[in-house]
Amino acid sequence: MTGIASRSQLRMSFLRYALITVPAILLLGTLSGRASNSGYGNDWFDALTRPAIMPPSWAFPVAWTILYILLGLALALILHARGARGRGLAVTLFLVQLALNLSWSPIFFAAHQIRIAFFVIVAMFVVAAVTAWLFGRIRSLAGLLMLPYLAWLLFAATLNWQFVQANPEVAALVPGQQSANIRV
Repeated sequence: MTGIASRSQLRMSFLRYALITVPAILLLGTLSGRASNSGYGNDWFDALTRPAIMPPSWAFPVAWTILYILLGLALALILHARGARGRGLAVTLFLVQLALNLSWSPIFFAAHQIRIAFFVIVAMFVVAAVTAWLFGRIRSLAGLLMLPYLAWLLFAATLNWQFVQANPEVAALVPGQQSANIRV
């Protein structure tokens, strides 16, 4: 054995990574959304005033499924790039932005903290943008695969901010929580 892998061996190595990363990211995203009762059908969310740019309900699962697949493939490309300079930092930042991503739904939908969720999504965008840049330096395709995610995060941040603006009394919509000015 010479130690140099054939093209088919390299392809299979990438596929093994992708067979782990894509389903794992899809599963984590799904669990985050389900655990926080995200989206339409959540009584609290349904009571909010929706911004004019709010997409139909079917758009979110479709968009996130595509984005999580692209993220999983991008991560697989970087994991496959053994020995690449900056790989460790790129993977670490990817995991940080993924943790922020997975925390957004519980913050917005379960904790009803839409202003904090906005700051989380801004931080997520910044970390994801740096991650995409680092990914692109290692494997250009990996960086390109993150571009739709960055575009969606910009849209999602805008949408989140419009929810903040349209719902200044959001705390009053939380079941069992009353305004501090009300005396019993």
